[in-house]
Formats: sequence, C-alpha cells, structure tokens
Amino acid sequence: MTTTHRPTPGTALWLFAHPRRSSLNARPFRDGTEALSERYEVLTSDLHAQKFDPVLGDRDFGEPVGRPGNITELAADAYHRGELPADVREEQDKLAAAELLVVQFPLWWYGPPAILKGWFDRVLTNGFAYGDNDPKLGIPRRYGDGHLVGRRALIVVTAGEDARSIGPRGISGDLDSLLFPLTHGTLWYVGIETLDIHVVYDADSLGAAGADREAQRLRERLQNIHAEQARRFRRLRDGDYHGTRALREDLHPGRTDLGIHLAPSH
Repeated sequence: MTTTHRPTPGTALWLFAHPRRSSLNARPFRDGTEALSERYEVLTSDLHAQKFDPVLGDRDFGEPVGRPGNITELAADAYHRGELPADVREEQDKLAAAELLVVQFPLWWYGPPAILKGWFDRVLTNGFAYGDNDPKLGIPRRYGDGHLVGRRALIVVTAGEDARSIGPRGISGDLDSLLFPLTHGTLWYVGIETLDIHVVYDADSLGAAGADREAQRLRERLQNIHAEQARRFRRLRDGDYHGTRALREDLHPGRTDLGIHLAPSH
C-alpha cells in the first residue's frame, strides 16, 4: 500500500542540532528561521532544547516491550498501530507537513552530531518514511521514491576548516563525499531531494564581522530558496542499477567516485 505523505505547501521545518544557544550556530538558526518565515510557515526542531533522546530502543518498537523480531519490521508495526513514542510522532508530523527541510549542524568528526543521527534513526521509521514495494517494478520504493517524495532539503553546516581542506583535493576529503551518507543514504533514500550544501567555512575563527557576513549570505540565499533547483541522484526505479545495487557497467565505466550516482542532468 502506497503511503506517500503529501507536504503542506508553504511549510518548512528547520532542524537544528547544536547544544549551545551562545554558539556561532545560534545565529544562522535565529536569522535563518526569521528570513525563511517571510515566505514559509516555519516549524522548528531544536533538538537539544527539546532534550530529544537520540537513542533508538525498545520503546520505539511498540507493545509488548522487548518482543522479538527484526527492528525495522517492529518499528513499522508500531507506526501503523499508533504505538510510536509521542516525541517521535511529533517529529514525524512536522516532517510530513514540510515541503522544505533545513538541516543545520556543525561538522563534528567529519559528520553530523550524534543527536542528529539519532533523530534520523528514530524518526525515519519503516512504514513512515519508506517500506513499500513498487507493484509494477517489484523493487523497493527507495532512493528517490520513498514516502517523503515532493520535498527538498537544504543542509546548512559550519566547519572549522577552510574550503581547501574539505574541497575536492582536501586532506579531509571533499564535503559532498563526507555528507553523502546524509544527502544520498538518508534523504534521497526516502525521496527527499537536496539543494547545494550551504557551508560556513573557518567557523572557529570568524569573529563578529565574519558572523555578520555569513548571516547576510544565508539570508540572501533563503530569499530565493523556493526557486533553486535541487540536485538529483539516480533513482533506483529508473533501471540504472538493473539487476543489482551497483551502477550498470556501461554507465561511467572505470569510475568509482560517488559522483557517478548523480543524475545526468546535474
């Protein structure tokens, strides 16, 4: 049964993952939600302020607690029976309503903070975000065809390093590759397209003037965010991975970089 969640036009969700309201990250969260509210009704999930528990556990799998089974199937059953915890249902309701998702976080150990990873673990449950098979193709509705199609996401990330360090030849690896598990393995998996990543470089040494400059840059981008074209990865359903989960040998032969998974039009 198809259970695609239709977003409410003009609604956005700003997902914020930083523990301190006095940090540099508090500025784009405050200014960004204010700027976005000129065009959208902005819902927010300030994970630390909400004391969101990121740890997936038995409470997420319905009654009776501790029953045996595959956890993804148990979570789907709990979702369909209305037995998910209240904090998860609240986050799912906000995400289901949003046509635009903003995900803001500092880059820690070359990835999102644990609380944000835990939000995805608990909120993007089987049954809510994915789980159906396409009846005609006989393949799972994933990678561009999940239950959350029709949404776009903007990732706003602060990084302590400069653009060269996390650029295409940077010692830390390029940022698009570092965040591929988020843009492709999480968001695209459930059908959410992503816009180009918004990066604040050298975040540890910006100073007041730099913070003002970055806040203005973000505000200017958000003014036209509705008109931006999202990056598109290849969809599982389109045959590029036919008969396997690896890209067909005739597409980009010899290449193994993550860019091969971008749709040709990008």
